[in-house]
Amino acid sequence: MAKMLKDTLKTIEFYKNQNPHYEELLAILEEILILREKYRRKLKADVFPVDERLIPSKIEGGLPLIDLSQGDYDLTLPREYFLDLLHIAEKRAPGETEELARKINDGEEDFRELVLGAFYGEPGEMEDDEQDNEEETFDLIDLFLEECLRPAFELVAAKYGEAVLKSKWSEGYCPICGKEPKIGEIKEEEGRRYLFCNQCGIKWPFLRIKCPFCGNEEQQTLAYFTVEDDERYRVDVCNECKRYIKIVDFRETKEEANLDIEDITTLHLDMLATEEGYD
Repeated sequence: MAKMLKDTLKTIEFYKNQNPHYEELLAILEEILILREKYRRKLKADVFPVDERLIPSKIEGGLPLIDLSQGDYDLTLPREYFLDLLHIAEKRAPGETEELARKINDGEEDFRELVLGAFYGEPGEMEDDEQDNEEETFDLIDLFLEECLRPAFELVAAKYGEAVLKSKWSEGYCPICGKEPKIGEIKEEEGRRYLFCNQCGIKWPFLRIKCPFCGNEEQQTLAYFTVEDDERYRVDVCNECKRYIKIVDFRETKEEANLDIEDITTLHLDMLATEEGYD
């Protein structure tokens, strides 16, 4: 794992030089990855235990292995990780996160509710003075609330991912945690499309002529676009539900895509898709 981290940090340095306008975001990702490795090592027990007897029926029913909203999970380590992650934001916006950390430590903020709000895209109520804070800082806090679960979800993916993939999971959301993908890639000679979960790091195969969000398979309403004729990057769009997903295709260059990094260095594609009316 240490070698993998070292290789990833090298890749980030390369992208910093190639894409200087993403340098700050990539620097944040560097710090996150170093902390993530630290908490991977600290993870000694399952935060999200799985009842293995239920795996076949869950997969058959299109249910992810973990339902974060239902379980009474011990979030002690994710909470510790989150408070550590806040230091990354604090260095860039001094004073912006101190109050949140204090409220969590004093029990004034329910950490579980904060996590659920970020995970399901339902931010909790904030006081007026908190709403006046920099939007960028709160984007980071939402990111950190999701990131603090990543080592625990990765552990589930490492244990059960292979079995889930062999079961031919066919849904457009993650088989481990249920999150929708933001990015995917085209792999193998036959050009299979794989979706990627930013929450737990798993990839799973998915039909190319199908929308992962609404299940639309009508080819005339599915399309994609590229930017500046760079065929390595494209955006798959659905004109039924008006959703999109970014796709990386490195087959020609035979590079190994790191989709955590690619998700950041393709933010211009997110902006273009939004401008075109896709969500």
